[in-house]
Amino acid sequence: MTIRETTIAKLQQLPESLVQEVNDFIDFVAHKHQSKIGNNQLQNNAAEAWTTWFGEVDLLDVTPTEPISEYQQLLLNKYRQQGLEL
Repeated sequence: MTIRETTIAKLQQLPESLVQEVNDFIDFVAHKHQSKIGNNQLQNNAAEAWTTWFGEVDLLDVTPTEPISEYQQLLLNKYRQQGLEL
């Protein structure tokens, strides 16, 4: 006898008042399982989207511009002192 057949046999022995509780539990388990599948798919989609975005951003051609104010020049100097290439 399979687990399904055993479970059905037990279910058939339950009084009607408990059958509704078992039915509610089955709905809960099914919903919980569907939620896990949905969450995993959302996480995979988000990871793919970010990977694509970073890949496209890495390919952008960035042309440096000359600073137009003293503030911009000081800011660029500070970044360069920290080892950033701009």
